Amino acid sequence: MSKNNNRRKVLAVLAGGLVLGVGAAVTLAAWNDSEFATGTFTAGSFDLEGSITSGTTGFANHNTAGTAQALSFTLPAGVVNNMSPGQTVYAPFWVRLAANTTSDATVIPAAITAGTGGNEANMSYSISVIGVAETCNQTTAAAGTTIATGSTLSALTGAASTALVKGSPTTAAGTAIQMCFAVTAGNQASLVQGASATATWRFEATSTN
Repeated sequence: MSKNNNRRKVLAVLAGGLVLGVGAAVTLAAWNDSEFATGTFTAGSFDLEGSITSGTTGFANHNTAGTAQALSFTLPAGVVNNMSPGQTVYAPFWVRLAANTTSDATVIPAAITAGTGGNEANMSYSISVIGVAETCNQTTAAAGTTIATGSTLSALTGAASTALVKGSPTTAAGTAIQMCFAVTAGNQASLVQGASATATWRFEATSTN
């Protein structure tokens, strides 16, 4: 092999080395970019209120047993304070979602607490949902949808929920429903003369959306 050929090979190797050297020395700068997203989350409002007046007036909050609304039992007049065996008295109670409520709901009789008057075990009751403008009495209670019963004033059976529709979140309350309470005195053998009976019902509303 001639010296010229060897020289060309050496130059070719050197040239290749130069090319590799240049390639190793050139590096691209890293390009960085970021995107940010933020969200604000505000809880809705939820408020159940009740009335013994009508489906449109007299509503207020009764959030504790101590502030429970006293039901006004009638028919026949005066019987609630002088009940005879087997006699039944009736009382209406309307509930609705307040104007600041932001979601629909269901409401259900959740608990009943009996007092210590002496006849709590000798009274039975039922709660029926009737038309919002109907009179709560024997006829409408029988025709309504029963959502709870109790063989005593400390029992709660067959509890069923009822839908409540919200109104405007800022200007109007939701549509009310009327619950008709029917309380019946026990028979002559069980009813204690002169003894009273008290009960406090708790209704629980749960948002549905």
